[in-house]
Amino acid sequence: MKTVLAIRHVAFEDLGSFAPVLANRGYAIQYHEAGWDDLATLDPQAADLLIVLGGPIGVYEEQAYPFIRDELQLLRKRLKAGGPTLGICLGAQMIAQALGAKVYPGGHKEIGWKPLILTEAGRAGPLAAFADGAPALHWHGDTFDLPEGAALLASTDLYSHQAFAWGDQVLALQFHIETTAPGLERWFIGHACEIAGTPGLDVPLLRAETAHYAPGAEARGQQCLNAWLDQAGL
Repeated sequence: MKTVLAIRHVAFEDLGSFAPVLANRGYAIQYHEAGWDDLATLDPQAADLLIVLGGPIGVYEEQAYPFIRDELQLLRKRLKAGGPTLGICLGAQMIAQALGAKVYPGGHKEIGWKPLILTEAGRAGPLAAFADGAPALHWHGDTFDLPEGAALLASTDLYSHQAFAWGDQVLALQFHIETTAPGLERWFIGHACEIAGTPGLDVPLLRAETAHYAPGAEARGQQCLNAWLDQAGL
């Protein structure tokens, strides 16, 4: 059986709607809990697919969260060897840093549902399901420079670097197309302080937007994952 290793930083930011897609394609899923499980003991090439999930910390906070060093080292080895890798939000930032790009605070939060602006490569690639302007969920305050050799796939009005591909085997997404409406109820609890501290944002607003946009975004997200897995030969 094929294997997926998912590095998870907080329990409620999981694979979400991606999990059934992977299961239907014959993958066994294993979570590795950052900050709890020892990332330094992982074989960078042991899994057929590595997915690095999101979280509320910064890639540049190695002093506060020493496991980040081991996570970046794992990614550097895997990327150098060409291992298929997908990063979501913090995971995308980790991939950017591992490829030599700078990750840093963006100066403002981007939280909520809004459309993606796809590049030509984005419209022709695995993100094509969002080419019509359908909203995706954004939840970040950091951003990154585009790594050398990467193809920019998507932007928003606030952040120009929202997604990139590095060859056919690596995909980095700053936004969240893996979430589900029921799963986001856990986000509203786990990120309560961040929501309360962001002007113009509250849980009722996020819940109403989620009820409206999440079902369509979930289906589109699954289309994107299937398209990328096909492209990567997975």
